[in-house]
Amino acid sequence: MLTDLVQIRRLGARKEKENKRFRAYLKKQAPKRRLRELAEEIHEQIDCRTCANCCREGEAAVTPRDVEKLANLFRLSREDFRARFTMRGIDNDLILKRTDEEGCIFLKDNLCTVYEARPISCSGYPHLKDRSISFERRMITMPERATYCPIVYNWAEAAKKETGFR
Repeated sequence: MLTDLVQIRRLGARKEKENKRFRAYLKKQAPKRRLRELAEEIHEQIDCRTCANCCREGEAAVTPRDVEKLANLFRLSREDFRARFTMRGIDNDLILKRTDEEGCIFLKDNLCTVYEARPISCSGYPHLKDRSISFERRMITMPERATYCPIVYNWAEAAKKETGFR
């Protein structure tokens, strides 16, 4: 099990084209149930609190319901919460404020300071075993996430072996 973030960044970037081919391969012939089980096995072996790289590297998309929960937590109006704690992401989606240096505004010592009200995009991360999202949709971000998330990187490598991909 590889957990070194420097190695994951290096190897994940080197394998990004391969992972995109793998994503296409999975759409056609993936044993989806077994791959979800594999994700659960790997997720159990890695404590996200020792890493929190998803909060440093990724964008936390927020839905109107997320804004409402978080605004209530801070006792703010939805408009005030959006103005103070959100921004537009790369795809122009509404996300929690973040900086390239620190990541998510709510990350402190590898822990989420709003964990009880965290956005849905955070609660199911890395979305490899989430049944509420189609398998194909979960795979859209897999190549990118494999460059910074130990769970995704290790899952992709194990899934390649499981499916006989090469």
